Amino acid sequence: MPKPMGGNKGQSFEQAKDFRGAMKKLIHYLNKFHKLILIAFVLAAVSSILSIIAPDKLSDMADIISDGLIPNINEKTIENIIDSNEITIEDKTKFIEIMSSINEDSSSNEIFEAIDDMPKSIQEIVRPKIDFTAIKKLAIFLGIVYLASALFSFFQHFIMATVSNNFAKNLREKIIIKINKLPLKYFDKNSTGDILSRVTNDIDTVSQTMSQSIGSLVGAITLLIGSVLMMFITNWVMALAAIISSLIGFSLMAIILKKSQKYFLARQEELGNMNGHIEEIYSGHNVVKVYNGKGESDEKFDKLNNKVFDAIRKSQFLSGLMQPIMMFIGNFSYVVVCIVGALLVLNNIISFGVIVAFIVYVRLFTNPLSQIAQAMTSLQSAAAASERIFEFIEEKEMKEETNLTKKLIKEEVKGNIEFEHVKFGYDEDRTIIKDFSAKVKPGQKIAIVGPTGAGKTTMVNLLMKFYEINSGDIKIDGVSINDIKRENVHELFTMVLQDTWLFAGTIKENIVYNQKDVSDDKIKEVCKVVGVDHFIKSLPNSYNTLIEDNESISSGQKQLITIARGMLDNAPFLILDEATSNVDTRTEELVQKAMDKLMEGRTSFIIAHRLSTIKNADLILVMNEGNIIEQGNHDELMKQNGFYANLYNSQFEKVN
Repeated sequence: MPKPMGGNKGQSFEQAKDFRGAMKKLIHYLNKFHKLILIAFVLAAVSSILSIIAPDKLSDMADIISDGLIPNINEKTIENIIDSNEITIEDKTKFIEIMSSINEDSSSNEIFEAIDDMPKSIQEIVRPKIDFTAIKKLAIFLGIVYLASALFSFFQHFIMATVSNNFAKNLREKIIIKINKLPLKYFDKNSTGDILSRVTNDIDTVSQTMSQSIGSLVGAITLLIGSVLMMFITNWVMALAAIISSLIGFSLMAIILKKSQKYFLARQEELGNMNGHIEEIYSGHNVVKVYNGKGESDEKFDKLNNKVFDAIRKSQFLSGLMQPIMMFIGNFSYVVVCIVGALLVLNNIISFGVIVAFIVYVRLFTNPLSQIAQAMTSLQSAAAASERIFEFIEEKEMKEETNLTKKLIKEEVKGNIEFEHVKFGYDEDRTIIKDFSAKVKPGQKIAIVGPTGAGKTTMVNLLMKFYEINSGDIKIDGVSINDIKRENVHELFTMVLQDTWLFAGTIKENIVYNQKDVSDDKIKEVCKVVGVDHFIKSLPNSYNTLIEDNESISSGQKQLITIARGMLDNAPFLILDEATSNVDTRTEELVQKAMDKLMEGRTSFIIAHRLSTIKNADLILVMNEGNIIEQGNHDELMKQNGFYANLYNSQFEKVN
């Protein structure tokens, strides 16, 4: 069952066929942005380095504060007080008496009460003092560091956003240019939805990855390496404790991610199956109703819906564990750092400030790991998307025609066309047109008829140079179409197809499409001839009525508008490929008469299944299996009582 093009818009888990090759090609296509990207990488690295410097200064600040909270009582201070000439003997005696009452078991409160009892001259020396000048300097330094880090990070994101947007713009421009250079057979083999997906979804995926992930990946790697180095420089014991405790949590997360991957893949697949079933059922809703297929379709939907429910439940449960695990990793690491740090402080191996620094280092260490994991996932998606984009951009194009200098002037073309032993096949192993030869005189009305698959539309496509013929030649006024450019061939033809195409715009804009200096009177004249003028005037704004998706215009009316568009173009050749198939019988007769009048002086080709519409053709070419088996006008072919006669009479036979 085909999956709908809209599909699921959730996270993509598609992986590139060749990740390394895709990334090399992406780097190549980013050639003009290399300098800006390098600047962004440097800014990201500098921002991370500044973030790494900060904890060391925080440690110094914490040490200054902690030292400032401890009374200044030690052997050196006591000696200085006793030897001081500025302190009286009475104050010294009282100080010695109070100090004799303090021992190692004294509590902090007892020590501070003893200090309060000391003489004022001595209190100023031993009372705890915080060096606010040093703290102020450190605070200013940290403020500058954090501000600089934020600015570098901002400019890095700004540059990457600019690069990604310009790169996406360039890719879209390349694709639009490429579309006009691709042969028609590419579009025969690839769906419109797939091509649109490359222009929209795939380019957006690459752009978002560049904007959000690549810069942060560089910063995260710098932060990870820098934080590990700083931890080991500060204290290797605590560094090992912090890293091992974090890796235990990340190992658990990796196990869960590995188990959840299959459920995410199953979710995407089952969603596609369910959406495909829904699209299939609702596109054929009338058939389901007529054949009472509701019960069967509902039963199948329930089965698919249950599979989606089960896959989503399991994937969301496991993915929901990620956040709690991340919180656990952080909290567990903090606990380990505090316990190990406390033991080292008690043994006078480190200061209290080192514990503060390590708490920050743990955060700086754990965050980059998750960022790197997310960035690598995004890079996988970007690589897969870029592969599809570059595959399209590097598709084989139509032959270059810069060396072709001949040109047929539209107004001077007489209208002679000659097919000389034309052979053609969409595939090398299968020939569709085997040996086609015909001569068409100026102003003739040529009808091409035959069963489905006979090669009627293929001949017109070859005439329009949409495909390159395998052998033989097609000449216009004696000039081979191989010697003139495609654009020149296209401007010689007006083409009206069975499939109508109207764009979002006014009725007038749709009729005039890509034609210059067309008067309103000319537009109305053509519409009157076609028989669509009355309908257009019944619309709210007449010819200035906007055509929208919800506009109630029937397929027949749309076809009449496209026929008017074709008739307005004063080209020497006219091609009508089942152009009246969506018009009712009465309107068809009116359009047929109008066509006969407007086709005067033009060489016209008509492809039709309803043979009654081409009875007045000057020449009817009867095709079967890629060859012309009969030719002549209607009366001549009917007298032959051959293939055409059987084909014509079959329209009026009653089926028993």
